[in-house]
Amino acid sequence: MKRWLLACMVSGVALGAAGARAAEPIPVLILDGESGGPYHDWPRVTAVLERILGEDGLFDVSVATAPPAGGDFAAFAPSFSAFKAVVLNYDAPDERWPERLKSSLERYVEGGGGLVAVHAADNAFPGWRAYNEMLGVGGWRGRDERAGAHWYFADGKLVADTSPGPAGSHGKRLPFAVVVRDASHPITRGLPRVWMHGDDELYAHLRGPGGMTVLATAYSDPANAGSGRDEPQLMVREHGRGRVFHTTFGHDVRALSSVDFAVTLKRGTEWAATGDVTQAVPESFPTADAPSYREYLRSR
Repeated sequence: MKRWLLACMVSGVALGAAGARAAEPIPVLILDGESGGPYHDWPRVTAVLERILGEDGLFDVSVATAPPAGGDFAAFAPSFSAFKAVVLNYDAPDERWPERLKSSLERYVEGGGGLVAVHAADNAFPGWRAYNEMLGVGGWRGRDERAGAHWYFADGKLVADTSPGPAGSHGKRLPFAVVVRDASHPITRGLPRVWMHGDDELYAHLRGPGGMTVLATAYSDPANAGSGRDEPQLMVREHGRGRVFHTTFGHDVRALSSVDFAVTLKRGTEWAATGDVTQAVPESFPTADAPSYREYLRSR
C-alpha cells in the first residue's frame, strides 16, 4: 500500500480471498481530505479502507489527500489514469475543486476508469452535474427535488418519486436488514438474499438523476426517523466506458467493521476496476438473523 508520494505498509488477514493471487494487484486510489463535519472522521475511515482493500493482496492501495478548505489546490493533481479505480472517502462543496480537477475525474471515468463512492461521498458536489450522474443519487448540501427524484423500491420495482422535498435523511445508527434486488450482478452473486448489516446510518430520501441499477435496499423504518420505504443502499452505474459502485454504508469505524461492508466494498471495487468479481463469499458473512463484525480499528 502506498500513501500519495509516501510509501507505507499495512498488514492484514485475508477475508473472502479467492486463494493465492498470481496476477498483479489491481492499483486503486483512495481519495480523502474533507467531510461535511466532525461526525465523519475521514482519517480513521481511510485507515480502515486501506486495511480492508489491502488485506488479501488483490489491490495495491494508494491514498491522495486533498487540501482542506482554504487550502491550495494548485499542486493537487492526482494521476487518476495510473489506477484502475478511485475510491472516494470525500465530501466537499461544489466550489472546493477547480474545474480542471473535476474535468480530470470526468475524463477518467468516461474513458473506462472505475469509481467507488463510500457513504458521505454521495453528499458531495450537489451542483456538479456529471458527478451526480455518476452516482445516480445523493443527499444533503441543499439538495431537493431540483436534484432529481427520490428513488426507492415499491412492489419489487424502482420508483421515481418527483414530489417536492429535501434530499437525505437517516435515523440512529442501528443494525438493519439488507435485501438483494439483483442477485445476478457480479457484486451480489452468491450473497444471501437477506442479511443484517451492522450498526450504521440507513440513508433515505436520496435524490438524483437516477440511471443506476440498485443491487440492494433496506427498509427505512419510521420508528427510527425513516421514510417507510425500501431505500437503495448498494448501486452500480455505467458512465461512458467506466463503472461506478456506490455504497451508502460506512459512517464510522463500527459500521466499517461489519463484515458485509468489507465484502461488498472489495467486490464492488474489483467490479469497478475490472468488470468482474473473483472473490469468494466468506463463511463469516452475516445472516438474516444477525450481523457479524471484524475489528480493524477500535471504535471510539
